Amino acid sequence: MNIPSIRIESTRAQLGMKTLPPQMEQEQRPADVSIQQPSAEVTMETTPSVLNIDQSKAREDMDLKSIGRRIEEFAQRGYQDWLQGMERLSIQGDQLMKIEGGGSPIADQAIENSGSPQYEFNIGFVPSHGSVQITYQPSQLKIEVNPRKPIIEVQQNKPQLVYQAGKVQFEMLQHPQLEIDFINYKA
Repeated sequence: MNIPSIRIESTRAQLGMKTLPPQMEQEQRPADVSIQQPSAEVTMETTPSVLNIDQSKAREDMDLKSIGRRIEEFAQRGYQDWLQGMERLSIQGDQLMKIEGGGSPIADQAIENSGSPQYEFNIGFVPSHGSVQITYQPSQLKIEVNPRKPIIEVQQNKPQLVYQAGKVQFEMLQHPQLEIDFINYKA
């Protein structure tokens, strides 16, 4: 039996797509930086140290005196000896004035005037302890520092961009088709 039928044949459409990706170029120069550091101001003041050594007493103990000191001592000793001599002569003159009182003042005075004096001496150290006088004054140091801040200058550089937009292209690779056939159709 021949039954009329319809035959339908279709072909799908095919699209082609081509993409060009976007391109971007970026260049970023570093920032321009200028740094200057001025030197700090430093001032220093020092007072010199002072060392005093007085050894005049030690030199005197060793009989190494200055000529001025010797003259002074001799003058003082001469004055003291003169005073003692005046006192002795005054006492002896008084004794001779009273010779009638008895005794032998002339013989006693002769013995007194002719005898050498007796000196006492014990252990001694030359130079004597503590005869060298030392004084020391340390130096003083004063430091002043005046720091200076750094000078910083920054100039930013903007980025440089080159942008090329992407593209999408479509094309029809195959057009759609529809075929209709009638089979066993009698009109």
